[in-house]
Amino acid sequence: MTTLAEPTTETGGVLSPQYRALTIGMVALITLVAFESLAVATAMPTVAQSLDGLSLYALAFGGPLASGVVAMVVSGTWSDLKGPTRPLWHGTAWFLAGLLIAGLAPSMAVLVAGRIIQGFGSGLLTVALYVVVGQLYPARLRPRIFAAFATGWVVPSLVGPAIAGLIVEHTNWRLVFLAVPVIAVPAALVMRPGLARGSAYDVRPGRLWDKRALWAVAAAVGVGLLHYGGQQRGAVQLVLLAIGLAGVVAFGPRLLPSGTFAFGRGLPSVIALRGLVAAAGFGAEVFLPLMLTRERGLSPSLAGLVLTVSALSWTAASWYRGRPKQPFSHAVFLQAGMVAILLGIVTAALTLNPNVPVVVGIVGWGLTGLGMGTVFPTLSVLVLEYSERDEQGANSSALQLSDSLSTATILAIGGSLFAALEPHSAVTAYLVAFGLPALLALLGVPAGRRTANP
Repeated sequence: MTTLAEPTTETGGVLSPQYRALTIGMVALITLVAFESLAVATAMPTVAQSLDGLSLYALAFGGPLASGVVAMVVSGTWSDLKGPTRPLWHGTAWFLAGLLIAGLAPSMAVLVAGRIIQGFGSGLLTVALYVVVGQLYPARLRPRIFAAFATGWVVPSLVGPAIAGLIVEHTNWRLVFLAVPVIAVPAALVMRPGLARGSAYDVRPGRLWDKRALWAVAAAVGVGLLHYGGQQRGAVQLVLLAIGLAGVVAFGPRLLPSGTFAFGRGLPSVIALRGLVAAAGFGAEVFLPLMLTRERGLSPSLAGLVLTVSALSWTAASWYRGRPKQPFSHAVFLQAGMVAILLGIVTAALTLNPNVPVVVGIVGWGLTGLGMGTVFPTLSVLVLEYSERDEQGANSSALQLSDSLSTATILAIGGSLFAALEPHSAVTAYLVAFGLPALLALLGVPAGRRTANP
């Protein structure tokens, strides 16, 4: 039985000859996954109208979220048992197959099936990519590659919706799905030589579909019900949200390291903080353009400029965290990042007051972007630093599960409270919508200190 050699200690960077093709291919895949997520959100109203499938509209988003939860767990187990290459290739294949099915769908039901397959593929490949970083890149390069991953998520937020809008308006919505494989296939093939360096792994005994996979299915059903129920009204909404929340609360913690919800020292707090930062940032972000357009009278394009500013600051912070010789410890950066997110949310919420200039909210949300760009890559580095080689898959899976489960939960709760309060008092509704994420960011400040190993 052969064992993968430790990552080389050569002095080159992530774009040096031995890493260049692998880095480019991985970042390209991350970018395409992110672009597809944003582009579909823009195109889906047209898709639902074209296929007469408005009744399945919510499921087209909740389905891939749920299947992604299952895939993350499977990919983590698979990577630890057999190495990350197989789940990476399978994930890419499922992702592309889902896109092709959705792009060629004759009905909304078929499109939803394609979206579920696509989400499963995304979950497989994103976890496997984290393990590839842990197996094939030396520790000194991991901050840089995770900074590049962060850019791969952020840049599509700048151009993805606009490109998708142009495609839908001037050509055919099917191209939003069918164009991505044209780029994804070469990106995947580019990685093959780099992955070949890590083709030999210790093969460990174990079952791919174990009890954790069953827990993941149960948690995924909860996520799907949260997302679907959040878009319903009346008693149906309350019942679906209650069942969905019960599923996430009952089975989600079983997929995360022991001590996560108690903010245990080291890895448990890393996993917990990922959930807090994602829920805080994305939980507030969904309401900001709405507030700026409805309460302050901004056009959609100007309201979107706020998100552009935060995307740019996120990218800048991520690249700074990728630089060598950082002046402070990871824990200090994490605490500073959570403080920035908290201040950004509070500052953005101040623009509810018509006497506060909108530019204050724009600057404030840029501060949130700085915090997100500081915290995300730092946590990605720490999860590998705290993982044994045969635990990198499970812990990378837990990191992303914490993100997905927390975000789905806060969006469902925040959206439902907003919908219930807004007809009576818009100000109260927005204060609650921003207050919940701000509270999570506040909890994240002391959690950042606890990410240091005892």
